[in-house]
Amino acid sequence: MHNDRQQADVVVVGAGVAGLITARELARAGLKTLVLEARDRLGGRTWTDHRLGRDLEIGGTWLHWTQPHVWAEVNRYGLEVTRGPRSEETFWLAGEEVRRGTLDDFMNLIDPGMTRLLADTMQWIPRPDDPLRNPDLPRADAWTVQQKLDELQLTEDEKNANEAAWVGHFNAPLTQCSYVSALRWTAATAGSWHLMHESSAIFRLAGGTRSLVNAIATDAQETGRATIRLSSPVHHISHDADGASVAYGDGQTVRARRVVVTLGQNLLDSLDVTPNLPEDKLVPAQQKTASQGAKAWIRVRGPIKPFFAYSSQHHPLSVVRTEFLGEDDAVLVAFGADATRIDVNDREAVASALKVWRDDLEVLEVGGHDWMTDPHARETWLIQRPGQFTGHHRALQAPAGVLHFASGDYANIWAGFIDGAVESATRVARQVRESLT
Repeated sequence: MHNDRQQADVVVVGAGVAGLITARELARAGLKTLVLEARDRLGGRTWTDHRLGRDLEIGGTWLHWTQPHVWAEVNRYGLEVTRGPRSEETFWLAGEEVRRGTLDDFMNLIDPGMTRLLADTMQWIPRPDDPLRNPDLPRADAWTVQQKLDELQLTEDEKNANEAAWVGHFNAPLTQCSYVSALRWTAATAGSWHLMHESSAIFRLAGGTRSLVNAIATDAQETGRATIRLSSPVHHISHDADGASVAYGDGQTVRARRVVVTLGQNLLDSLDVTPNLPEDKLVPAQQKTASQGAKAWIRVRGPIKPFFAYSSQHHPLSVVRTEFLGEDDAVLVAFGADATRIDVNDREAVASALKVWRDDLEVLEVGGHDWMTDPHARETWLIQRPGQFTGHHRALQAPAGVLHFASGDYANIWAGFIDGAVESATRVARQVRESLT
């Protein structure tokens, strides 16, 4: 007999996209669901914030019609999709020399390397929805992206360009990124690197990711079966065969039949759970993901032509592009491989990093968020180290007694994306519903 004053069918830890989708699906099935979020806002690693005179995506941003789960949500809520301005000029480095051309020129430069690097994608991962189907995949998971690029013996121009493009995708040092991460992204677009590039970095929601987050949260709460509590960090979970007691907030406790944990890979070892989580979940959390980069928003004086710029993975900012154009200003978004190399809120440091390509930009304001030191994230988007995917993917997806795990980090297809969060949450909500009925 438990004396906990609160009762729920399901407690969901985290109100990011995965947590909100889980809550919506369970509430619609008639299950009393309580969502506990440590932050004072919804969204998790998606976060639309008004800065630099614009609504900016501080975290996850891009989606595409090749991403089936999130696109169904876009259609479900009638959300408008847009994109940034098309590049009119592109800068890249050949050694220390700045080259200038069109975006097509740059894409043609990286095409031979990309094509060769990813030529065997569909042999390694013939079904991205069943990504471990090939029993030989652990062999590819032993290689880093850097090792596979080095094997190609590209010219200096091509190597710098390919490395910079991958840093833009992976937000991490390529010496730490599993080659399988590159294969998984490309398998999701049937082996086309061009389509993978477009799918992962071009289109965004006109109303910001907040429009999706708010729509899901509203939908869940309108059932009358879902409650969302912000500023309610979970301190401890004690579970047994019949359910779990969850201690949270300022001394509150709730008893639930099931708990869904929506924390990313890097946070699992920080969760206080009795009995402990299985070792196969804790090992990758202790190793940490490869993703450790920086995302900076930069407002510069205008007018300027919209542009793309690529340097190399060894520079503080490896990729910069124009995302918003105004009459007398423009807002750029930039990415670097290592968040410790640059403070994205330091205007002078960011301005200095831009001078790698051009010294004619006057930086007015900068902004961003250090996701690596954020205690509720400790990673950007998921890119795994060698061996983590084939060694731990199934374990990360698996329940531990009455505890279930949903996150974009544990998705089969678009892991690390908003789509992956929807996929994982939909699957786990179904599993929880079936286990309770």
